[in-house]
Amino acid sequence: MANLLTSAVRSYDELMTKADSRVEGWTLMSSPWPSLFICLAYFIIVKLGPSFMEKREPMNLKNVLVVYNFAMVILSGYIFVEFLLSGWMTGYSYGCQPVDYSHSPKALRMVNVCWWFYFSKFIELFDTVFFLLRKKNNQVSFLHVFHHGIMPFSWWFGVKFAPGGFGTFHALLNSFIHFMMYTYYGLAALGPAFQKYLWWKKYMTKMQITQFICVVIHSSQLLFIECNYSMIFVYWIGLYAIIFLALFADFYRKAYQKSSQNKKSNGITKNGVKSKHS
Repeated sequence: MANLLTSAVRSYDELMTKADSRVEGWTLMSSPWPSLFICLAYFIIVKLGPSFMEKREPMNLKNVLVVYNFAMVILSGYIFVEFLLSGWMTGYSYGCQPVDYSHSPKALRMVNVCWWFYFSKFIELFDTVFFLLRKKNNQVSFLHVFHHGIMPFSWWFGVKFAPGGFGTFHALLNSFIHFMMYTYYGLAALGPAFQKYLWWKKYMTKMQITQFICVVIHSSQLLFIECNYSMIFVYWIGLYAIIFLALFADFYRKAYQKSSQNKKSNGITKNGVKSKHS
């Protein structure tokens, strides 16, 4: 047992020697343990939250949600623009794109936005907390929890070892999707008067599905071409995209296609009048 522990410590120390020195001393970047513990605490809250709220009234968080969601719109928009300006619109290749480990202003700008993307995933854990406090437990699905719970920890490794390059393509897309998503949530939080502006809800899921299709295609390139980029991250990003593509596609089928079929089978039209074939 002692030998196994010694071997594990040695392997960890060897791994840390490959870390990007540019993020040394940055918040949460010295060790993976804080990120892991925060994610574990998140799963515990998800487990215990419904019991905690069971005999309590749902909290009215309208003002909090308006501020939170529009703050996330600003943060997501900033991250998206920074990914563009630090690489994806200023010379990055959509094929093989190694990480630039230099201290050039552009490379450091990319490292900075990678950290902000990583940190934003901790902020997004409040999505779940707000659902639980409002007793919207149906929103806390496996898809929701799995997505929120693994992103911060997995992205710690991305920032620690490869902050930039090929692997940030999915972060570019994800930050845009979140910009749109929090815009939707922000408008929804403003109340019924803004419902007419939320007709595009189902297109959000289509955009998320499209995002994962693009990531799968993008990641698969490195299976066929040589590139100075860690294949471990390529495999993880590709696997992640495939899993969530399947989960979001299943969600869309259950949420929208079945709903549409049920309306047709019931002979209900948009104005609630039964159609002639009913």
